[in-house]
Amino acid sequence: MQETNVTAQIILDNLRPVLTLGFISFALSMLLTPIYTKFAFKYKWWKKPRLDTVSGEKAVVFQKMHAEKHKRHIPAMAGVISLTALSAVTIVFNLDRGQTWLPLAAAIGAGAVGLLDDIINLKGAGRGTAGLNFKIKLLLTSIIAAGLSYWFVYKLGYSIIHIPFAGDLALAAPVMFIGFVFVIIATANAVNITDGLDGLAGGLLVTAFGALALIAFLQGNFGIAGFCLSLVGVLLSYLWFNIFPARFFMGDVGSFAFGTSLAVVAIMLNAVLLIPIIGFMFVVEISSVVAQLLSKRVLKKKIFLSAPIHHHFEAKGWPEAKVTMRFWILGQVCGVVGLLVAVLGGHLTL
Repeated sequence: MQETNVTAQIILDNLRPVLTLGFISFALSMLLTPIYTKFAFKYKWWKKPRLDTVSGEKAVVFQKMHAEKHKRHIPAMAGVISLTALSAVTIVFNLDRGQTWLPLAAAIGAGAVGLLDDIINLKGAGRGTAGLNFKIKLLLTSIIAAGLSYWFVYKLGYSIIHIPFAGDLALAAPVMFIGFVFVIIATANAVNITDGLDGLAGGLLVTAFGALALIAFLQGNFGIAGFCLSLVGVLLSYLWFNIFPARFFMGDVGSFAFGTSLAVVAIMLNAVLLIPIIGFMFVVEISSVVAQLLSKRVLKKKIFLSAPIHHHFEAKGWPEAKVTMRFWILGQVCGVVGLLVAVLGGHLTL
């Protein structure tokens, strides 16, 4: 009984500061929003529509569905608010070399690439994909992923991956390095691709980081748990303004920052194989794009009316809010399933 009381006290002692970080992040993000909004509308940071698909064809279906939205002149780059609030709260209240340096560095580094893409989008004339060239963007994110993976494998000595229900598997350093690079790039781009409807990516990220926060907390990684709840806080603030009809968009500065952080946090928790479960909707999104590209090149026809898949359902007549809400529900179910796998599959130590 005494051991149970001690454990409960440890959990209680750490629960309050972790929850406080989430609240402070939310409050700071809400306070910063009017400042961003003032400059965004004053300098007309309107997001320009995508005119071409990744494969170079005209995005006819997309333009037809979103023509009215882009006439509203919705500002982009709102992810700057969230990233600024997250950085400030982490540096002041939760900076820990072993637990929060890497995910914060990942968010800032990937956010810088996204910011460059957003600036090019704002300065450009709306041609093509309206932003940084896809190959250049992939190269820059790959460099960041390689740097993070090198640090994990060759500096920190990560050599084991946990397989749910089977235990730990030791892998050679080159294999771990390549695997981590793939996970980081795939997750960052999956979140970026998902950010296509009002509130969609933000809502799914809240669920994913909420699930990882609980896993981190139960593992005793309270710094990581606080970082995840800080992200939940800034994302809830963002969602307040981004739910349909959106007042502003996250932009690549947000989607790349948070997608990269999601992968890094999962690696630090030895929960890489939980990402396809907790973030299953992100997997569906990026898989639909890959399948569409392969089908057009090999079969010379499209699988979906428009990709990613959320645009396919829009094209079939679903209202935007319905697509978002149903994806949120599926994402929350996947989050619960991921937590069950974490509990039953041996990811937790308490």
